Amino acid sequence: MATMSKRCYYEVLGVERTVAEKELASAYRKLAIRFHPDSNPDDEDATVRFKEAAEAYEVLSDPEKRALYDRHGHAGIDGGAQQFHRAEDIFEAFGELFGDGIFGDIFGRGSRQRQHRGADIRCDVTLTLEEAASGVTKDVTINRSRKCDVCSGSGAKPGTQPRQCPQCNGRGKFIQSTGILRVQTNCPTCGGAGAVIEEHCAECRGHGRIADPVTLSIAIPAGVDNGIRVRVPNEGEPSPDGGPPGHCYCFVTVKDHPLFQRDGNHLIVSLPITFSQAALGATIDVPTLDGPHPLKIPAGTQSGEVFRIRARGVPDPRTTRQGDLLVQTHIETPKKLNKRQRELLTELAELEDTHVSPRRKSFLERLRDYFTEPSE
Repeated sequence: MATMSKRCYYEVLGVERTVAEKELASAYRKLAIRFHPDSNPDDEDATVRFKEAAEAYEVLSDPEKRALYDRHGHAGIDGGAQQFHRAEDIFEAFGELFGDGIFGDIFGRGSRQRQHRGADIRCDVTLTLEEAASGVTKDVTINRSRKCDVCSGSGAKPGTQPRQCPQCNGRGKFIQSTGILRVQTNCPTCGGAGAVIEEHCAECRGHGRIADPVTLSIAIPAGVDNGIRVRVPNEGEPSPDGGPPGHCYCFVTVKDHPLFQRDGNHLIVSLPITFSQAALGATIDVPTLDGPHPLKIPAGTQSGEVFRIRARGVPDPRTTRQGDLLVQTHIETPKKLNKRQRELLTELAELEDTHVSPRRKSFLERLRDYFTEPSE
């Protein structure tokens, strides 16, 4: 099919006359991919349709031309429609419609390269529980690179310049195609740079950058926990092509504490108390991250009971809401007794045989019934 009569532009793009701009662009993109000459080698009909679609979109995407076309048809824009003779001409006209990636590759865009952000850098910091709970500023040394002063970042020996890569003609990329599929790879000769260095700078050995240890003061917010990372923006590696630098991510490790265990934003502490304190009640100073706090232990407290002290835990780093301190009692049994302690406990034991507590009495009654049940 060497020639084609001029068809309705809406019919060419396969859209209704009421089509919105977004759907119009989407329809054109699909046809451009389908009929691009690189996808249809030696197919003259596909090339004609490819150019026809571009002409239709050029008219219908322009509000003034579209209004004239809607009223008068092709006669209304006689001579006003742009004629495209090469795929490159079409890309120059509609390149922003396709952007980077596969669409840009299909149209062979190599001269306009997208700037890339520099690589991110990781560093690590170890905190005590007190530092994690209150927040702290830590100085951390990272190793990142900077532009070589000798060659100004070119990587070439002073007095020389990198030259265009002969393998990729400066594009830095190769596009391999199998039918409609396109795979883009870096040029093996220049590594994607689009240029090669014949004489390397002695200072940076052709890399254009040299190692530059830097110390950063990183503000760690209150309430962080193991595995949380703190982002320090724009403190990573510089961009290889003039784009923005990367970020530095500081990963936090919190050391175990000899007294407290952490459960989210709550802290747990085990409080040993004596039998007499549990039986009679007492007020005991409980350790917190802010210092001692008096806690009233009521008479008759059992081992394992938990008391809550509000807002004495760790703050949430997102909401700053404070967690609680959970105090779990543990009744200690003395391993050694002096003479007086033994006498008093012996007297207590004798009283317990006579005046049994309700709970113990219930248990003894069940135990007696168990052993006195008649056998069948």
